[in-house]
Amino acid sequence: VILEPESPLDYRPGQFVNFVREDGLVRSFSLASVPALDDALEFHVALVPGGQMSGWLHHEVKSGAELELQGPLGHCFYTGEHPEQPLFLLGTGTGLAPLYGILRDALQQGHQGPIHLFHGALRVDDLYLVRELQQLASENDQFSYHPCVRDEGGEDEVHHGDVQTHALDTVGNLKGWKVFLCGNPELVRQVQRKTFMAGASMQDI
Repeated sequence: VILEPESPLDYRPGQFVNFVREDGLVRSFSLASVPALDDALEFHVALVPGGQMSGWLHHEVKSGAELELQGPLGHCFYTGEHPEQPLFLLGTGTGLAPLYGILRDALQQGHQGPIHLFHGALRVDDLYLVRELQQLASENDQFSYHPCVRDEGGEDEVHHGDVQTHALDTVGNLKGWKVFLCGNPELVRQVQRKTFMAGASMQDI
């Protein structure tokens, strides 16, 4: 979903805003856009079965419609204070949205340390922005993109299995790393514990 705000929104990539519909329905969505790179605001909205806001956005809303925004909110963003610090980004589904913003923001600011982005989905067809992320990886030696799906398939460049297990096996010791986790709340809680056990400081998760 691409929105053009009536007045500039002072935000950091990875933060979220509330969408407020005319009837008062409110839902939160993370920003995938980067102020220094994008003129409009970008959001990734999955169609949730029975979802009032997602169903409206997918099937009913037309270009030119107006929507009230509240925010930005949240503290999940790249600060640029430690450009040499390794970054561990893991998300599932549209949890990729804030990570996509954080990644591009870090690269735009000249981040020097290694960046690993792991994106988990049920099926290969559920992965998205694959070409864009592969292109960023080819253009930036410090960035590695790791798509991961739970089902079996024939994609050579996609890992098949559990994304959190694959991520932790790939990176290993996370002492000194900055960790960003987005997506399914239960998975986020699990990976938060596991990245802490792998050496990441709780204040860096």
